[in-house]
Amino acid sequence: MFSVFSLVISPMSQFFPPSSCIMLRPVGIHCLLCTLLCMWPSCSSQSDSSAPVIQLRLAGEKRKNYEGRVEVFYNGEWGTVCDDDFSRSAARVVCRQLGFMDAESWLPSAKYGRGEGRIWLDNVHCFGTEKSLAQCHSNGFGVSDCKHSEDVGVVCTSKRIPGFKFIRNQASSNEGLPVQVEDVRLRATYSQRKKIPITEGFLEVKDGGKWRQICSEEWTQTNSRVICGMNGFPGEKRVNTRPYKLLANRRKKNYWGFSVNCTGNEADLSDCKMGREIELKGNSTCEQGMPVVVSCVPGRAFAPTLSAGYRKAYRVEQPLVRLRGGAMIGEGRVEVLKNGEWGTVCDDNWNIRAATVVCRELGFGSAKEAMSSAQFGQGTGPVHMNKVECSGFEKSLTECQFNRHDLGCSHEEDAALKCNVPDMGFNKRLRLNGGRNPFEGRVEVLAERNGSAVWGSVCSDSWGTMEATVVCRQLGLGFASHAFQETWYWEGESPDDVVLMSGVRCSGTEYTLDQCLHHGKHIHCPKGGGRFAAGVSCTQLAPDLVLSAQAVEQTTYLEDRPMYALQCAHEEHCLSKSAETADSNSYRRLLRFSSQIQNNGLSDFRPRAAHHSWVWHECHRHYHSMEVFTHYDLLSLNGTKVAEGHKASFCLEDTHCDEGIQKKYACANFGAQGITVGCWDTYRHDIDCQWIDITDVKPGDYIFQVVINPNYEVAESDYTNNVMKCRSRYDGQRIWTYNCQIGKSFILPRTQNPQLLHFTKCRTGTKGQTFQVLKS
Repeated sequence: MFSVFSLVISPMSQFFPPSSCIMLRPVGIHCLLCTLLCMWPSCSSQSDSSAPVIQLRLAGEKRKNYEGRVEVFYNGEWGTVCDDDFSRSAARVVCRQLGFMDAESWLPSAKYGRGEGRIWLDNVHCFGTEKSLAQCHSNGFGVSDCKHSEDVGVVCTSKRIPGFKFIRNQASSNEGLPVQVEDVRLRATYSQRKKIPITEGFLEVKDGGKWRQICSEEWTQTNSRVICGMNGFPGEKRVNTRPYKLLANRRKKNYWGFSVNCTGNEADLSDCKMGREIELKGNSTCEQGMPVVVSCVPGRAFAPTLSAGYRKAYRVEQPLVRLRGGAMIGEGRVEVLKNGEWGTVCDDNWNIRAATVVCRELGFGSAKEAMSSAQFGQGTGPVHMNKVECSGFEKSLTECQFNRHDLGCSHEEDAALKCNVPDMGFNKRLRLNGGRNPFEGRVEVLAERNGSAVWGSVCSDSWGTMEATVVCRQLGLGFASHAFQETWYWEGESPDDVVLMSGVRCSGTEYTLDQCLHHGKHIHCPKGGGRFAAGVSCTQLAPDLVLSAQAVEQTTYLEDRPMYALQCAHEEHCLSKSAETADSNSYRRLLRFSSQIQNNGLSDFRPRAAHHSWVWHECHRHYHSMEVFTHYDLLSLNGTKVAEGHKASFCLEDTHCDEGIQKKYACANFGAQGITVGCWDTYRHDIDCQWIDITDVKPGDYIFQVVINPNYEVAESDYTNNVMKCRSRYDGQRIWTYNCQIGKSFILPRTQNPQLLHFTKCRTGTKGQTFQVLKS
């Protein structure tokens, strides 16, 4: 009988708080079950409607405004929740109680820092359907054997629950609680609603499914700074409230019942604190003030005119910070310029406040997410900053405190971010039609014809990867995967032969397709639309090829080779033009080197051409999967090309990989070609065409340049690091290659060319780090 009792009671005991249930004695099975059923309501009192009303907030060092350490306001005191037995279901209850649609994940062991005060809840068990965390089973409030090193955190989805009503009936004052509303907006006046972007208007918050105004009696400029940052603007400005007051007096007002206290460095209104509660008396509410009006200053890229753009307090010809590897506007890996060289930032201590400083510096709003672990791909060069600490009011990231001695970070820890950007309505003027999924289709633009707005196709003449990149960015679909010049297999809703845009040429940096060069209203498309309409496919992830400068420097040498031994290379046009008339017994002087090309992106680099279209070269006994894979050039100091070479893709394969990464691509037996993420393809110096023919070059100083994927045949997340430039000196017999650099940071000494850029010291970091700006 006793053993049977143990089997029955064990599964149920986990639901009974040990301090609230009476001890049961061994009785018959029937009596025992009756006793358990009768006791169920009293033993699970924490899960019924009589559970205490609690307030929740997300605190700690956050990377998003919808994540953080779970803190509970109970009995007039804030405390934390222990991670023991916490689950995704409990995280869902927390997020929904905070007004978010759902939970993405939860994190144990004080990942958002250790809290203070009491640990209110421990051993929390939730089904996921509870309305409040207080309704979940636990040890009881204040009953815990945990330390703050076990404080639990959650990550919620960013989407709010429509019509959500927040619980604010605490016995004590609401002051100091985080601001919790469904949504925030700037409501422009009728005369300003067609303006893009909307930079000024009445501030309204959505609470309980209704839009409400905020009383201006205790409103500050620091509050406005936070609102502007949320809307994608780097700064706020004072506004003439007189016309707004006249307008407000003629309207029925619906005020929110609280004031707001922001310090000005918050990334989101939800990080601000609620102020005093305001007595709501209809139109008599806020008699000494009016509804809050906020006016923001747009960044230069979003200003209607350059003269109206955002004037930074610190203006430079070349910014000290840039973003790389991101597909969307205002996102990417953070890179800083120091001593003339671009480098990355380590993600140690990287948080939303530091990310917001970067976003505002670049003319965006506050940061909506601070990211770590090279989520936008790994950078190159040095790691310039580590353990960055910002107050939030710095004009540049380089003004923040950071550790200049402890830089033991790899590029696997590169910091990144996503910024709030203004709503420009870019995606409303473009669409994809006929594709199998939302990420592909024929490109269609909205244009005005004969006084009405119509949809039509884009001419595919000159259509390529750069143009496709702009389309995918404008639609918020990521990177360009392919650019199509024939789209006969995609049926559309609008007439195929209506061409509304032609002659499109993009650099790849434009925000919208109509910012690219094109023919305007004078359409010229010889092939017409229909099957030759432009199309794209987009992808969320892209590769990123980077050449190793060190490998080039260490392997450069000269070789004199007889012409009769270069017949294959001659057939593939790997020699200079003078080789056409050269005697078969003459020699060619070749600048040879090895190249190591690594994929630092987030997806594999694959040739655009499929197997069946690869070209077999009998001379070298291999397939070419790309017509041109790299360009090799020798330039004079003023940039004039004096010698050139090129190498088709002999064979793209994984020569070596980082530890833990398996090779996927090998050329043997007509295998798949490509470069896996974290792997690199090495072209040794002794391979045909791995050279520049400098037979006709005179001794002197030159620039040695290598460009990967020069025709943008395959889409990448960053093309700026596809270029490597080196200093090179040739004395007629020997050659020296040195100072090889990746990207656009290559600078010649002033003594070599006084017309080139030079450095001017402009700012020093708080711990002695000197940052420099290029000035003409």
